Amino acid sequence: MAANAATAPLGSHLTSRQLVVNLGPKADPRALVDVAGRYKGTAHLLFSHTREQLALEARDCEEATNVSPPDLACYYRVRVDEERLAEVREVMSKVDGADGAYLLPPVATPTHLCGRLKPLDQAPPVPTPSLAARQRYLKDASAGGVDAVFAWSRPGGRGTGVEIVHIEAAWNFGHEDLVRNQGGALGTQSTDFCLRQHGTAVLGVLGADQGARGITGVCPGARVRTIGVEDVRNPEGPELPTAIRIAANALRAGDIILIELQHPGARVAHLPNEDRHGYIPVEWWPPTLAAIQFATAKRIIVVEAAGNGNEDLDDAIHDRGDIFPASWKNPFRRATARSDSGAILVGAGAPPPGTHERNWGLDRSRLEFSNYGSVVDVQGWGREVTTCGYGSLQGGPSENRWYTDEFGGTSSAAPMLAGVLACLQGIQRARHAPLLTPATARALLRDTGWPQQNAEGRPASQRIGSRPDLSQLIAKLP
Repeated sequence: MAANAATAPLGSHLTSRQLVVNLGPKADPRALVDVAGRYKGTAHLLFSHTREQLALEARDCEEATNVSPPDLACYYRVRVDEERLAEVREVMSKVDGADGAYLLPPVATPTHLCGRLKPLDQAPPVPTPSLAARQRYLKDASAGGVDAVFAWSRPGGRGTGVEIVHIEAAWNFGHEDLVRNQGGALGTQSTDFCLRQHGTAVLGVLGADQGARGITGVCPGARVRTIGVEDVRNPEGPELPTAIRIAANALRAGDIILIELQHPGARVAHLPNEDRHGYIPVEWWPPTLAAIQFATAKRIIVVEAAGNGNEDLDDAIHDRGDIFPASWKNPFRRATARSDSGAILVGAGAPPPGTHERNWGLDRSRLEFSNYGSVVDVQGWGREVTTCGYGSLQGGPSENRWYTDEFGGTSSAAPMLAGVLACLQGIQRARHAPLLTPATARALLRDTGWPQQNAEGRPASQRIGSRPDLSQLIAKLP
């Protein structure tokens, strides 16, 4: 497999642009179908095949939690030739009862290391040695970690009994360190080489097997499943909002969804770039916001990468939703229940200087690429994360034995936080104590931890939040 790495394209943008139309409650969807037909396309419900199914899910949610989820039956996906999307969007926006017609830009992973990390050619030792000493992020706060080792000493503290669904594109389920608690894929996945390395690295941070070989995940006792979104190499995959709904329906209250994707935002609109400048959290777009609100209404904790766009999420440019439905409010403001997704947004902070003999700035300072703002709840390591995949630490002829210690971005920070939350929920399950809700989990993370520090040109006022400390968090559990 190592020979493929040099020639593989950058795994970055997973989907083409998608045309979404919001219809008011009394609008006739047949008008959309007629317009799409004139352009040799189709129009259908985005989230399900039938309104009845969505209504049933909404009723079940409300009966279980006394929270009314958003109406997912107003979102329609229109499929036409790519070159006619803008023209069709203009026509669709004038359909009677239409409340916004807009193009979702392509989603992308919040890191693109594939072209930068080269797998080593030499065959690794057999068996793979322990790489635990390189995982400082698992250790206590004095070592710059989240103190996962302390959580493991408590009953349930490895995430036992907790389920996580990880949403992105592709994974290597044959990796030697991803065997024990992997639940497999809920559907198809991309065949893209680079996307597979990214997903494998995220799985390693979350739940790599605990043992003498390789690495250990933050929550090695949790059960992790995956959903691959629609992609040119996975045309059967669901759109991101639909993937979130599928994940929410596959989980129980207290379980976790991890979203490892980002969108080009208002500053770059539909002009995506490989450097991720201007990329923002996916919840800014209405159907994705609604899907996340559906999940959090079901009391499922959603952990969302804040993105690598170096964007101030408090900037007024993100209020610019003129193409969106009139009901849309900027979710980065969290001003009302309608605008707050309920998710936990994770920024990327610097690891302790000298980690792997490299220096990225003062410990817990904002890394230069990380998005920031009042909406960002908490930070994780955004550099020097030792995990599965890529092969830059241990390479050789088989991907199944590849490791790296250079994984980063909000891509590494977000699974670190999902793992922390799984440890907490596992402890609560073992205690038969109340599970954390999305709101209580967010509040705990904001009220504890080791505070963000200043870096030159990146003051702590550019908020990415504190780094969590499981010893502190466990002490504050109900």
